[in-house]
Amino acid sequence: MSASLPLPDFRHERVETLTGRRSGLFLAVALHSSVLGSALGGARLWTYPHWSDALGDALRLSAAMTLKNAAAGLDAGGGKSVIQLPEGTVLDAERRRAAFLDLGDAVESLHGLYRTAEDVGSTTEDMLIVSERTGHVVGLPETGGGSGEPAGPTSLGVYESLRATLERVTGSADVEGRRITISGMGQVGSRLAVRLSAEGARLTVTDVNPAKRDLASQLGAEWIAPGEEHLIPADVFVPAGIGGLLTDEVIDSLDARAVCGPANNPLADHSGAVRLARRGILYAPDFVVNAGGVIYLDLEAKKLGTREEIMERVAGIGDTVRRIFDEAESAGVTPLEAAEAFAAERLRTGATVREHALA
Repeated sequence: MSASLPLPDFRHERVETLTGRRSGLFLAVALHSSVLGSALGGARLWTYPHWSDALGDALRLSAAMTLKNAAAGLDAGGGKSVIQLPEGTVLDAERRRAAFLDLGDAVESLHGLYRTAEDVGSTTEDMLIVSERTGHVVGLPETGGGSGEPAGPTSLGVYESLRATLERVTGSADVEGRRITISGMGQVGSRLAVRLSAEGARLTVTDVNPAKRDLASQLGAEWIAPGEEHLIPADVFVPAGIGGLLTDEVIDSLDARAVCGPANNPLADHSGAVRLARRGILYAPDFVVNAGGVIYLDLEAKKLGTREEIMERVAGIGDTVRRIFDEAESAGVTPLEAAEAFAAERLRTGATVREHALA
């Protein structure tokens, strides 16, 4: 999945690895930073060829969550948890439950420094199982009084980011008639496709799951084989699947004016941002674009505003993307560099406040 992706500098506060005593599965919980508050990041259940690949993904994703939460203005640090499914493993209901009970124990061992939630491969129902072992979990089912599935808020943030990106490359935020390619039709990608189709966008979509072709047909979208989607001319290319899609080879042949999507770590290498810029392709940084879900989950859990007020803040991600583009142009750097500087400044401020509190 992502064994080829480079690891971040190891500056994590704490990393727990274990074999679940009930499930027998490898689990990793990575706390990258609690400078701004209790870390928040989802629990990924995915197939990895080796436990070290799962651990590497947890390290990368948790570091990205620190940037995401900081750039989103949340009082929350960055963390992530990963449950490895060895290749060929299919969980029955009993072992799946066991895996998330194991995760609950692992999260509880961090004593509130990390809060988990659903992520790729996991659900709000899985989080209900986690909650049997720890209170440090958000995004429980709405039927039980929780905040529910965060894919809707994530999709809204991506939509507003895409409008901001279109505005920068075409002069208008209107999606009607624009050529948009979506690579990955999961929870967020599908929601985004439905909205864009309703607003008259010309869609090309793909997914590793061929069953998603039915939705493409319903939306009147062109279906393209996975691995070829970047060759289709587009105003905006939307990576909405697993990370690492934008390799040097893909970037060099990418036929798009801009990249803006919800996938975490879509660049196979950090230098990909420069490579895109040299080709004149505008890049909206993923950890800014996809922050809608975590904003929703954090503010809902802390009761900071009504549902309507929280969704207004999610929609404000578009303005954050505009600010990032402006600062990048002014400083003569890539949008990724501008976004990282934006997040780093907030982390520096938070570190200073914490140092004074501990003095």
